[in-house]
Amino acid sequence: MPRIKHPRKFMFLWFSGFVISGLLFAGCAGLKTQTSSTPTPVPAGAVLFEDDFTEVPSGWGIWNRKGGLVTYEQGGLRILVNEVNFDFWSVAGKQFRDVNVEVDAARLAGAADNDFGLICRYQDNHNFYMAMVSSDGYYGIAKMKDDQHSLIGIKQLQYSDQIKQDQISHHLQVECVGDRLSLSVDGLKLLDVHDSDFSGGDVGVMAGAYSSAGVDVLFDNFLVRQP
Repeated sequence: MPRIKHPRKFMFLWFSGFVISGLLFAGCAGLKTQTSSTPTPVPAGAVLFEDDFTEVPSGWGIWNRKGGLVTYEQGGLRILVNEVNFDFWSVAGKQFRDVNVEVDAARLAGAADNDFGLICRYQDNHNFYMAMVSSDGYYGIAKMKDDQHSLIGIKQLQYSDQIKQDQISHHLQVECVGDRLSLSVDGLKLLDVHDSDFSGGDVGVMAGAYSSAGVDVLFDNFLVRQP
């Protein structure tokens, strides 16, 4: 029987000032647009934002220090976590409401006892949603609210033998539509939950280590679509 994987005990973030500036600019631009004209409806499936990380920099928060790094590397965005019981993440510096977010995530190194995934409706360092999986077959959707981390709709991360543990790379997808949040891995929907605390915000990626440091994940083909 697979063991129960509990939520992370600690959360940690280094945030780039460059992205902070981008967020403020995006927010101001949105306000200006709303006062000058009525937004044109966006058709379902339309691409709202995409990044294959070939242009450097493209707006993501990056940093490098003893505990790990977030950097453009190998044609993607790499997150290395060298601290146990920590998550690191980076956001794109954009603002959206309802979105369908996708990314390819490949484990370069480190223990299978990890987590990695997608972020949506990122308000600030202390308030956002994240949908994650692990290389040893676990998954869940969580939120950070006022610096408190909790899973949504489940008490601990769930196990699925549909998450192929012999695969190096997985295609992840999260839908944030109204109060519904759903997580799919390699085209298979694993979880559908509801939460109404956040209605909009930034998008991003995350990766974390549990009992073993050295989790190294490369993200590529980041895509945001209109649901």
